[in-house]
Amino acid sequence: MNTDHPLRGPLFMVLATACYVTNDTMMKLATDGLPPYQVLVMRGISATIWGVVFLAFLGLLPRAGQAFGGRVLLRNLFETIAVLGYIVALANMPIADVLALGQITPLIVLLGASFLFGERLGWMRMALISLGFAGALMVAQPTATGISVYALLGLSNAVFGAGRDLASRRVSSEVPGLVVAFGASFLVLTGALILHLCFESWVTPEPTHIVLLGAAGLFLFVAHYLLFMAYRIGPTSAVAPFYYFFAFWGVVSGIVVFGHLPNALAFTGIVLIVISGVAVVLIGQRRKSLARAA
Repeated sequence: MNTDHPLRGPLFMVLATACYVTNDTMMKLATDGLPPYQVLVMRGISATIWGVVFLAFLGLLPRAGQAFGGRVLLRNLFETIAVLGYIVALANMPIADVLALGQITPLIVLLGASFLFGERLGWMRMALISLGFAGALMVAQPTATGISVYALLGLSNAVFGAGRDLASRRVSSEVPGLVVAFGASFLVLTGALILHLCFESWVTPEPTHIVLLGAAGLFLFVAHYLLFMAYRIGPTSAVAPFYYFFAFWGVVSGIVVFGHLPNALAFTGIVLIVISGVAVVLIGQRRKSLARAA
């Protein structure tokens, strides 16, 4: 795969966020009638099956064991902890509040990359990242009523999600992205099943639930793959700001699925998100060009 194009990593991130929000929308609909960890179990079964299908089709099934290697396992443990908290927050809070809490993930990722990997940010990038964060809050427009134990779970999703993305940078390039995605799906399924058996009773799903979570599993698996590959093929400082597209796709989901039109403040926020993300990439490419010319 050619990884030289500057927009390849950000494009993967934009597509990943779209798939994640589609998955979230389907899960939110399914939690209306099913307990949250059962929703994760059903979606996890679907995602794992899709993973086996993709791996078998591409001849990667013999390499599935790599999903449980040290660095891949660490990455997916972060993912599992993040998701187990997120599903409870999603079932009990407005989507806008959950999205708002999640927007701190890129900031944590970039700060972590600067500290752990020595990636240079500079005041201009930090200012643009903060601008994107402000835009995300304008889109999500959280309410004061969102401050609760569920808000803390949403916050833990952002923190552990950042840990997942930072750990992704340490996974060997010899491990296929689809194998990493399969490992994430399987590990989340295992964690959700344990919590479901401990704290919930099984509720017989309706056919609509089965269809929703079957499709959600597909979108989740694709999202896992795209997110991992985004950080593999692009610098963290160029990819992470496009995480803010969660807010953009959240607005799209609100319009298409729930009939909620964004107000003027939300539209302004979307513009800020896009501008900040693109500007971060352009600044990074300008620095590279100047470095080559020197």
